[in-house]
Amino acid sequence: MPLRWQLRCCISVGPKQRAAKLAAESLGFAERAGYPARVANEELVRSVKEIIGRAKSGDTEGAYRGYRDLFASPAFAGYRVEDQRQALQLMVLMKGAPKPATATMVEAHRAAQGLLTELVKSHAEPSDHELLGICHVVLGDEASASTVFRAGLAIERERDPQSKLCGTLMKRVSMV
Repeated sequence: MPLRWQLRCCISVGPKQRAAKLAAESLGFAERAGYPARVANEELVRSVKEIIGRAKSGDTEGAYRGYRDLFASPAFAGYRVEDQRQALQLMVLMKGAPKPATATMVEAHRAAQGLLTELVKSHAEPSDHELLGICHVVLGDEASASTVFRAGLAIERERDPQSKLCGTLMKRVSMV
């Protein structure tokens, strides 16, 4: 189940303890042992839940400020790559994004762009390419978006040409 769905469920239903546990497991920290992992887990879960709460209450500007601050924090770079991806995905693929992009939305995407660029360079995951390409679109750089989408599509075509992500990337390439 995608993190976005799990976090929505845990925020909207159930007691706080269950919500925190589900969010923690969703972010992948449950497997990590030791006190620092629990502290990092609690901080990331708290931040993401707060941001999602703002978005659900209609405060999209506050949500984008929260994402910007989260992504710019030194602690975020120390989280596991999988957890970074999930938090980045929540912001980049957020439903109800304002059009045209607001200044706060642009700042949040700019903060995400640097992190996603590093993920693309380090891991070459097509899903990271998709997120980075979307950031480029929001930031007004459609030429870079096209290049990034095409690179991700080439990787995904080699892995699984029939995948849903391959279809999504083809659609994104045709839109820019």
